[in-house]
Amino acid sequence: MQGQVTGLLLLSVAMAAAQPYDVLIRGGRVLDGTGNPAFYADVALRDGKIAAVGNLRGASATRVIEAKGKYVAPGFIDMHSHAEGGLLSKDARRRAAPNLVTQGITTVLVNPDGSSPWPLSAQRASYEQQGIGPNAALMIGHGTVRRQVMKDDHNRPATAAEIAAMRALVKQGMEDKAFGMSAGLEYVPGIWSTTEEIIELVKEIAPYGGVYSVHQRSESTDPRWFRPSFDKPGQPTMMDAVEETIRIGEETGATVVWSHAKAMGAGFWGSSKTAIRLINRARAKGIDIWTDQYPYNSTGGDGATVLVPAWAIGDDAYSGARGRGKKADYAVALRKTMEDGEKAAKVRVDITHEMARRGGAENVRVMDHPDKTFVGKTVEQLANARGITPVQMALELQYEGYRDRPGGARLRGFSVWEEDAEAIMAQRWNATSTDAGVALPEDGPDTHVRYYGSYPRKLQHYALGKGVVTIEDAIRSSTSLPAQILKMRDRGLLREGMAADVVVFDPARVADKSTFADPHHYAEGIEYVLVNAKPVVDDGKLTGALPGRVLTR
Repeated sequence: MQGQVTGLLLLSVAMAAAQPYDVLIRGGRVLDGTGNPAFYADVALRDGKIAAVGNLRGASATRVIEAKGKYVAPGFIDMHSHAEGGLLSKDARRRAAPNLVTQGITTVLVNPDGSSPWPLSAQRASYEQQGIGPNAALMIGHGTVRRQVMKDDHNRPATAAEIAAMRALVKQGMEDKAFGMSAGLEYVPGIWSTTEEIIELVKEIAPYGGVYSVHQRSESTDPRWFRPSFDKPGQPTMMDAVEETIRIGEETGATVVWSHAKAMGAGFWGSSKTAIRLINRARAKGIDIWTDQYPYNSTGGDGATVLVPAWAIGDDAYSGARGRGKKADYAVALRKTMEDGEKAAKVRVDITHEMARRGGAENVRVMDHPDKTFVGKTVEQLANARGITPVQMALELQYEGYRDRPGGARLRGFSVWEEDAEAIMAQRWNATSTDAGVALPEDGPDTHVRYYGSYPRKLQHYALGKGVVTIEDAIRSSTSLPAQILKMRDRGLLREGMAADVVVFDPARVADKSTFADPHHYAEGIEYVLVNAKPVVDDGKLTGALPGRVLTR
């Protein structure tokens, strides 16, 4: 009898192996997501799962993808994505997230920086009913919860009763299968929250294994809202913010993530080394702290750089012109402000501070101005050509530029030092992210290049090119590491039984093609992207498919 059973089992296994797979990716070099060296193997998919990895010579499949000369990797998991709005769109092209999937992204963690729809159940239902391209994992927005409880009276610390009400909402979000809570402590209304408030809320996500992901209170010598002419000195620095994040992790036991980690501002460059030491020391104590990072030296805020402070052009520009239904004239408003000697001195102090924060005059570049000879030049170059100071040049840009545009020109700063970016990238506790939403070609020139090129840039420029990380670690930081941080048990690795999110790319061609002057270009070299075994990129071409799922813990 036992022999008959054994024979039946062997027959069953043989029959299963003889069945055709849905997809067979043949002859590629597998980067399985662990960080181990690449190895040659075939990868077979069946019923939305990885069915086999190995020498599958003789196997048949409904679809065969020849991967000779290519790398095969798990789909990329974006730890900080603003795709939530695009995935809610009525436009199926947006929901397909073409700029993201062409990078190899198969899963996005959405609702970052403290902002989320509410309730999460409605967001989930919309994604499931309409269909989405990549998979989505949802976060609770701390700022959203704060507004739900405190309404417009949020520019103060919360009371004990309000914190208790917020805790109840956070728990509701975790019961709705959120992966954790995000916070934007440099933004309204998170600015006014105390560390103690955050600790109490994070205590609600800890029992669920939730993750606290934070845009910290400061990424520089002071927060982005700080103006030395009016605001009190002694505002938190990036180091203060890192220590706050560590404290939250220590006192709650939760996994904490410093999101889009960076050190901004020419006067702050080099400080990544201190931040790295703080994190390593915390991790040695058992605190579960991580970071994520996008691989560019210009931030999202850098693309909206305005060197002239808003207060210097606000009153006349808004209350006067808008009240009469006319366009604001910021040049007139600024000239009036500068007629007052005391105010003029404050304007110059604020311009100096903002310029340094954006990388210095040599790193603030004109992207658009009525005088097209300015385009592509830095503020320093323009100032030198006229024999004036960079601060005076910033004023001239407003006087001579677009009168209805704050600052008079479209400027972009490059506020992150490459050595800081590379130092953070080299840490094995650092995951890859985009800090990007969904973009379509008609969305205009202000789109950040990270929307199109983050993952290919890390692979080509930093791994295969400069060797800041190995190609194996570049893949690990984009796959199994974010899966580990988020406690996703079925994604991030190429192993039997895992979800069939797979990327096939050509190491000779992979590259980001988007530029700050011309951002709407899809990455190259990402030849196949499968989400739950369904191709969203097929032989380098978008399919428009919507096979993504809303993931749960």
